[in-house]
Amino acid sequence: MSASISRCGAMGAGRYAPSPSSALHLGNLRTAVVAWLVARTTDRRFLLRIDDLDRDRSRTEVAHQQIADLTDLGLDFDPPLVWQSERDDAYSDALGQLDTYECFCSRREIADAVRAPHLPVDAYPGTCAELTEPERVVRRAERPAALRVRAAGDTMTVTDRWTGEVTGNVDDFVVRRNDGTFAYNLAVVVDDACAGVDQVIRGADLLGSAPRQAWLAEQLSHPIPSYGHVPLVTGVDGRRLAKRDGAVTLADLASAGEDTAAVLGRIAVSLDLATPGEPVTLDHLRARFDPSVAPRPWVVEG
Repeated sequence: MSASISRCGAMGAGRYAPSPSSALHLGNLRTAVVAWLVARTTDRRFLLRIDDLDRDRSRTEVAHQQIADLTDLGLDFDPPLVWQSERDDAYSDALGQLDTYECFCSRREIADAVRAPHLPVDAYPGTCAELTEPERVVRRAERPAALRVRAAGDTMTVTDRWTGEVTGNVDDFVVRRNDGTFAYNLAVVVDDACAGVDQVIRGADLLGSAPRQAWLAEQLSHPIPSYGHVPLVTGVDGRRLAKRDGAVTLADLASAGEDTAAVLGRIAVSLDLATPGEPVTLDHLRARFDPSVAPRPWVVEG
């Protein structure tokens, strides 16, 4: 039994869980700092998980660089380090506890389907929910099936520590893709519960997924964590920060003459925890940080 599985049921932790798709930029690093500060100022463990569900081994080097960047910034993590690519047994066990059905729809078919008016635009309309077994046999010959959880039109309300109550309609979302890969919404719920994560601090782009994930935690008899969603960092054009905005990763900034201490200082200023040019450490920020105060949006100019 792995360390991550053997600790299932422990409580009291926050976490940071990057996907190793690219180098961490200032927005990712800022969210990691906020997650660390909220966990440490509320007397929680702080965990690191690599969300590498796609098992793309070419991204392993990216993941290790992400870990190095977080460490260079001064963030410390409590063991164990968890890789989602090593957690299939846990996801399979969880899947067996859910009411699921096979779905053969393509993305185009879903986009073209007529939906119930109360569901969001990207919600699944239930096309395959009531297929008969003979119909499934025919469809299996055409394409492999994804698995969807049967939500029966439920709604779920979560409370974000800064945004307040957020209610969402829960559609029959995918829990295992048609290539056999377990879906993000399932994996994060299982992993958070197993590691004792009761505090999820992450980017605001994931706020819309919180009701689904809380609903799924409830179905699996897991505690629902508290949530906090950090405003995204944008470029001057108002779009989410990306490579097009110039030097935004630690490596880019180092090449431009800005060391990691200076980057931490910029993040601290964006959180109103320091003045421009003031030398700071994470211990300084921890002493000044109030987890009840919402981080403000941050526009990075060049």
